[in-house]
Amino acid sequence: MDNQRTAIVLTDPQVEFLKPTGRVFGLTEDILSKYHTIENMIDLVKAAKKQRYKIFVSPHYFYNHDSNWRFGAKGEMLMLDGGMFHRNDQYEPIVPGSGSDFIEEFKALIDDDVIITSPHKIFGPESNDLSLQLRKNGIDTVILGGMNANLCVESHLRALIEQGFHTYVVADSTGAPGQAAYDAALTNFGFLSEEVYTTKQIIEEL
Repeated sequence: MDNQRTAIVLTDPQVEFLKPTGRVFGLTEDILSKYHTIENMIDLVKAAKKQRYKIFVSPHYFYNHDSNWRFGAKGEMLMLDGGMFHRNDQYEPIVPGSGSDFIEEFKALIDDDVIITSPHKIFGPESNDLSLQLRKNGIDTVILGGMNANLCVESHLRALIEQGFHTYVVADSTGAPGQAAYDAALTNFGFLSEEVYTTKQIIEEL
C-alpha cells in the first residue's frame, strides 16, 4: 500500500447507526458488538493517520427540502420519513450528538488529512464529490469501511470499481442491520473487491 495513492474511505461514521441515541441503533447494535465495529474503525483510522494516509468520509445528510422528493424506494423513504441524518439546511451547524453527527471517537481524529465530502443522498457516491476528491488527491486505491455494509459500503464499492479504482474492504470495520444483512454483504465483498481484510490484517499492510 502506497500512502500517496491509497486512502481510507468511511461511509456514515455517524450517531444514527453507531450510538444508542441513533434512530436505527437497535438494528445494528448486535453486529457492532459482535465484530467490535467502532473500535476497529477507530483503530483503522489511527493506524492510517500514523502512516500518513488520507482519510475520506462520505457522510449522509438530509435537509428539509429533501422531504419534498416526489418518489423514492423503500430504503430512502424509511430514512426520510424517519428523520434520519436530518439537518435543517446546509448552513446551520450540525446539532452535537444528533443522528447526523459523527461519533465522538471519530471527531477527535479529524484534522487536515481527513477530507469530508459532500453528502451522498441515497446509498452510493454518485450524488456527491467523493470520486472528484479522490482523483484530485492522486488516489487510485481505496480501503473501505463504515456503515452499513450491505447498503452504503457496498454501493460505494460498486461505484468506485466501475470508475477504475482499486478497492479493498475491511469487513470488521463495517456493520449492518442484522447478521443476514452482514453475511450478504460479505458474500458480495468477496466477489467485488480485490481483497477482504480484517482490521488487524489491513493495519499490517499499511
